[in-house]
Amino acid sequence: MVEPARRSRMRRLVRLLIAFLTCIGAAAARSQPELDSLKYQDVFYASGNLRIQAYLYKPDGDGPFSAVIYNHGTRDGRERTPSPFPHVGRMLTRAGYAVLVPERRGYGKSDGEIWWKEVGSDQSRLISRLQAETDDVLAGIDYLRGLSYVDAKRLAVMGWSFGGVVSMLAAGRSTAFLAAVDQAGGALTWDGNSFMRSALIAAAEKSTTPTLFMVARNDRTTASVTTLADVFKKRNVPHKLVIYEPFTPSQGGRAAPGHALFSSQGAGLWENDVIEFLGRYLR
Repeated sequence: MVEPARRSRMRRLVRLLIAFLTCIGAAAARSQPELDSLKYQDVFYASGNLRIQAYLYKPDGDGPFSAVIYNHGTRDGRERTPSPFPHVGRMLTRAGYAVLVPERRGYGKSDGEIWWKEVGSDQSRLISRLQAETDDVLAGIDYLRGLSYVDAKRLAVMGWSFGGVVSMLAAGRSTAFLAAVDQAGGALTWDGNSFMRSALIAAAEKSTTPTLFMVARNDRTTASVTTLADVFKKRNVPHKLVIYEPFTPSQGGRAAPGHALFSSQGAGLWENDVIEFLGRYLR
């Protein structure tokens, strides 16, 4: 049974996510019309008994290419709106990587319930849901292994916000990745959800994947990233921590403006860091 105070905190967190991510999503949609023409393939693969939609970007040439699984954050109220993240697709294919962007369960055309309908006000169910979404990410590995132009021995996982959370959970559960990138994973929920904190720390204590941790100084918190980096440091796992100067988005993100750094609006500030880190471990 969930305590009333905990239920109230969870409702506040959900409202924050809805307000913040709806603004950011709308802003991103308006700010990148020139990227919408970037070609990708709309694909589907199985995750257990669910059918998962994904967007597949391929560099020019025959390969075999290293590949990155990029994980989106939540987008409350627009879960079924297609979000192929063309700025990420262009950034990574230009560097020679194939890119798979899964619409995890409950998003896009994928099977499954929308996350907040399943989670409700129970904080423990949020991390259970994200672990289930991590299943969808790990199922993407098998899909990539079936592509002739992908070198499935050279994979990385990357994500922003809830996508950063599932990226860390995936790296804690699988040794298939040679690199991981955590962009402010859990920053909006870290302070108010002890289950989130425990799950991310547990994942960091298991992971042996070299990881790039990234967060803006004016995100809701930097602790969701710095705490995990400290765990990696104590365990002597290769990693890099980058805390960016405060970021002010042109649109959206008033509650935690720094969180918007990892939208298309701020991509120019972190692209080189990502490409350099991935190149160190995937080449």
